[in-house]
Amino acid sequence: MVRERYFTPETIQAKSRELLAHAGNARRRREPLRILPGKIALLVLDMQAYFLQEDSHAFIPSAPAIVGGISRMASIFIELDLPVIFTRHINTPEDAGMMSVWWRDMIEAQSAYSHIINKLNTSTATIIDKPQYDAFFQTALEETLREQEVEQVVICGVMTHLCCETTARSAFMRGFEVFFAVDGTATYNEELHRASLLTLSHGFATPVLVDEILTALELV
Repeated sequence: MVRERYFTPETIQAKSRELLAHAGNARRRREPLRILPGKIALLVLDMQAYFLQEDSHAFIPSAPAIVGGISRMASIFIELDLPVIFTRHINTPEDAGMMSVWWRDMIEAQSAYSHIINKLNTSTATIIDKPQYDAFFQTALEETLREQEVEQVVICGVMTHLCCETTARSAFMRGFEVFFAVDGTATYNEELHRASLLTLSHGFATPVLVDEILTALELV
C-alpha cells in the first residue's frame, strides 16, 4: 500500500475543495446544506494513536492535518449541546473475525496505541468501542442516536475508505442523512480518498467541508 501525505495543514483547504468538486453532481443537487435543528450528531471514527502516532506501523501521513477541523466541529457541537460520539476500534480474538485474517495485527484494548489522541477532547463525549469497520455493527451506536432523536450524522475520522465509508453506508441504510467530511477524513493515499467520495456521493452521503457544516450550524 502506497502511503502519501496528500493533506498537510498548509494544503488541506485547497486540496479538499478540489476533491469536493471532483465528487460531482450528487453534491450540487443537495445544496444548500439543510441542517435539522437539534437532530444532528457528530461521529468521530477511530482517531487513535494507532493511526496518528508516527512510530506506529499503521500511521496515516495525512491524518494529523484533519485533527484541527475535527476539534473545531466537536467544540461547536458540544457548545450547541449536540451529540458528539467518538469510536475506538478495539478487537479481541473472539470478535475480530476476518479482521485478524486480513490485517497483520489487531488493536487490543491494552495496546499503548489504542487511545484516542489527546489533541481531541473526549471529556464530554460518548465513546463507543467497535470491533469491525462498521461503527453500527455489534455496538450501541444506533440505540444511542435514536435515544437522542438524531436524524442526521456528520462522519469524520479514519480511514476514509474503510471505517468511515462503511459506517456512512450503514448509517444511510438505517435511515440517517449522512454528511461526509472531505477535510475531516483521511486515509493512506489520495486515490483511495477520492474513490470513497465518488462512490458515496452517488448514493449514500453528501460530501461537505468542515467549514460548511460549521456555517450551516450557525444558521440554524
